[in-house]
Amino acid sequence: MEIKKILVSQPRPSSEKSPYFEIAEKYGVEIDFKPFIKVEGLTAKEFRQSKINISDFTAVIFTARTAIDHFFRLCEEMRINIPDTMKYFCTTESIALYLQKYTVYRKRKIFHGTTGKLEELLPFLQKHNKEKVLYAISDVHKDETNVLDDHKIKYTKAVMYRTVSTKFNPDEPFDYDMLLFFSPSGIDSLLKNFPDFKQGDIRIGCFGSSTAKAVKEAGLRLDLEAPSPNAPSMTAALDNYLKENRAKEN
Repeated sequence: MEIKKILVSQPRPSSEKSPYFEIAEKYGVEIDFKPFIKVEGLTAKEFRQSKINISDFTAVIFTARTAIDHFFRLCEEMRINIPDTMKYFCTTESIALYLQKYTVYRKRKIFHGTTGKLEELLPFLQKHNKEKVLYAISDVHKDETNVLDDHKIKYTKAVMYRTVSTKFNPDEPFDYDMLLFFSPSGIDSLLKNFPDFKQGDIRIGCFGSSTAKAVKEAGLRLDLEAPSPNAPSMTAALDNYLKENRAKEN
């Protein structure tokens, strides 16, 4: 079946130079963008129900910029003053640099890894083992804390934001030939919005092994998976797929 209309479950790219637009022009396909999920912060009232007092902690672990935003938002809403002595442990340099939005960047209080893996923070956490550590997370997160437990790192998880499904308008046409997903939550949202969803000829593509697993566990057919050795990105994988599909048609 010819692919004419594709839905990418992400926000529309801010740059018109995005590879998605090049692909749309190259293959004469229509590409729409609509996130299947969105992030919303817990209210101060909801967070207080966790019985966690942020003022009791002397360090915070961040694995996403979203976590930073909601940590400082909650502190502001609850009128908590963050001391200059607070230490921050971030899984990447870009996350660490994002802290400049809220605090003065000082190397003696901000530590970061390079690959995004929690285990890279172990040397810093072990060196500063007297700190009382808060781990800011979402309600849906990769549970990689075994590495912290195995090395006797003391920490407290604090859910500060959650992932919720985006609601589709019942009158909104859903006439796509291909759907592209980037997280297991996106698959959950598809099935919540369309409980009677029948895949039929609709192609499904995804990015990441956890998303691929969610597609298969939902009983859906996975037609395109990225990354791969010859397609490190979703756009590269989509380009290859459309090229092969066009060749079959001809």
